[in-house]
Amino acid sequence: MSTGATATAPEHGDEDVLHLSGPVLLGPEQEIPEAWVMGGRIHHERPELPAGTEVVEVDGFVVPGLADLHCHIGIGNDGAGTSLETARDQALTDRDTGVLLIRDAGSIIDNSPLQRHGDLPRLIRCGRHLARTRRYLRGYAHELEPEQLPGAVAQEAARSDGWVKLVGDWIDRDVGDLTPCWDAEDFAAAARAAHDAGARITTHTFDEETLPLALDAGFDCLEHATGLTDETIARAAAAEVPVVTTLVNVDEFETYAAQGEKKFPAYAAHMRRLREARFQRTRDAHDAGVQLLVGTDAGGVLGHGIIHDELDELSRAGLTGTEILEASAWAPRRFLGVPGLENGAPADLLVLPRDPRSDHTALRERSAIVLGGRVLPRGR
Repeated sequence: MSTGATATAPEHGDEDVLHLSGPVLLGPEQEIPEAWVMGGRIHHERPELPAGTEVVEVDGFVVPGLADLHCHIGIGNDGAGTSLETARDQALTDRDTGVLLIRDAGSIIDNSPLQRHGDLPRLIRCGRHLARTRRYLRGYAHELEPEQLPGAVAQEAARSDGWVKLVGDWIDRDVGDLTPCWDAEDFAAAARAAHDAGARITTHTFDEETLPLALDAGFDCLEHATGLTDETIARAAAAEVPVVTTLVNVDEFETYAAQGEKKFPAYAAHMRRLREARFQRTRDAHDAGVQLLVGTDAGGVLGHGIIHDELDELSRAGLTGTEILEASAWAPRRFLGVPGLENGAPADLLVLPRDPRSDHTALRERSAIVLGGRVLPRGR
């Protein structure tokens, strides 16, 4: 078993054959000693090579590229849609941290042209946020009334990559606190419309009251889920509905509380309670069997390239290196139906100098990023 990595990664083109001397970490309890990359794909056995073929040795621990399941490609720091060129730069920033798979959880622009860029992470799109009229960040979403929701869900399902994102709750200024944006039938109608269109549906949710509505309706995923209780944790675990963590974002709740405290003191106090409980809530969900999936919420308020900050937050919540790797690499790929490091899979992987199962910070120390079988050059 190799325990080191080349100090500098070779920078070769698509036609090079790589020998990954391993170990190659296929899953939490599965590894193989070595693998090869040829034709852009992983081979668990040495392929037949023409005479004289140069094989490039790449030494180190091999893991799938990291995944960010809550990322916004095409929303700028000012909350407006960006140019496609700026959206590309955002994706490159994420890629250079080791993120090779992104589920875009709502973008103002049509970022689908970026899917044709072979040097960018694989992008799975949710289309644009669907929100209740005047109940979300201005300009981000299609703003709707309940009778418009099923049609809008069907429309976004058709223009996305099989995912729809609903804003489930936000501050209600008449109440002065977080409340659900929709009633039970609205959530159910949205889920039916998504599923009838062959798509899956997820929801932004901070508030405790929203989670039972989404679970009753049959939502497929939960974003943030800061309002989890013992009851909804048990229900999410039983229904195998995963939670996308955005703990870096949740840490910002103090800022939101301070901004709203004078006018909305109940909201401010609520946001502070949710922030204070974030690590315990995350740990309780994990211990109960809820699948955690890593998301950063990059784009808009938060900048890109922060995946490792999110992994550090999961460590503070008590997850081990192996559990963090499960949440950030293996499980997201299973959930989205994207190959990992199985034989014949696209070679989207990281090579590390030490074992990330022992210490997740090894994921910061990449000696090589391989995308589509090509070792990416360092820097841009």
